[in-house]
Amino acid sequence: MDNRRTFCRTALLSAGTVLGGGLLTGTAGAAVGEKRINARTLDLTVPSKAMRRSLKVRLLLPKGWSRKAKRTWPVVWALHGGNTNYTAWTKNTDIEKLAATRDVIVVMPEGGYAGGYTDWWNHGLGGTPAWETFHLTELRTLLERSYRAGRARAVIGQSTGGYGALIYAARHPGMFRFAAAYSPFASTLTPGTPEVLLTGLSGLGPFTDKNAMWGDPFWQRAIWRAHDPLTQAHRLRGTKLYISVAKHGKKGPLDPRTAQAVDPAEEFCHYTVKPFLARLSQLKIPATTHLYEAGTHSWSYWQRELHRSWPALMKALGA
Repeated sequence: MDNRRTFCRTALLSAGTVLGGGLLTGTAGAAVGEKRINARTLDLTVPSKAMRRSLKVRLLLPKGWSRKAKRTWPVVWALHGGNTNYTAWTKNTDIEKLAATRDVIVVMPEGGYAGGYTDWWNHGLGGTPAWETFHLTELRTLLERSYRAGRARAVIGQSTGGYGALIYAARHPGMFRFAAAYSPFASTLTPGTPEVLLTGLSGLGPFTDKNAMWGDPFWQRAIWRAHDPLTQAHRLRGTKLYISVAKHGKKGPLDPRTAQAVDPAEEFCHYTVKPFLARLSQLKIPATTHLYEAGTHSWSYWQRELHRSWPALMKALGA
């Protein structure tokens, strides 16, 4: 595998790809399974009509939480990257400890392997996977109906999950008060970006249809634009924003000695973040940014950024 293909595959798996055409109708049924991990952590198995299967969701519950409580709690959605799963945030950060100090519910849904936080286009046929519908229609409705989730919401994410945080907030104005994206993929139509994504998607396996998610960037350009944070940036007005990424994907102060000298995934993310931030500036939409000099595409930096953004997130939620 040549260097370009390796770069494209790394960028895709770390920053993710998306496609699709909007929310489907329907809501998830009751959780078919609940497993207590500890006193404050509850894993759900949720059936989804949109996904045509059941999916895992992890909840961090606040002190005093009860199904029968007369009150509801603010909600933080924590989205994982494209090559991990719903357990990523609790495995790699101290989000449990942070959440325990505040009156919030943290929702960590399964987002699939390179699932893209989108309803796939599938050449105009729609159908599964339909991650956006599962998360923002089915799961959200279930949590509000059965788990005392309130209407004050924030969304955070790392890598592909950072893209998810930005595009979910943009495609659904007013749904989230706060969106934080750590090393996100922040534009889909910046020159060279579609080629990287499509090449990377082709590298996922011999049976992968690279056009199944967004189609061709020329012929299905409207779909690409509909799922491009830069194009949809005007819809983020009124949402508090936090965006962080390394300006140079070089080994930084939080990396072990064995880390690679240059991380192409982080370099790629910065390449997509620059025009996105320029667009926000042009629109006069404020955003808190942390563009640090060096660092790899890794959890040591996302843990730090979680802590840097947490106070503002809690303030936005009134928690």
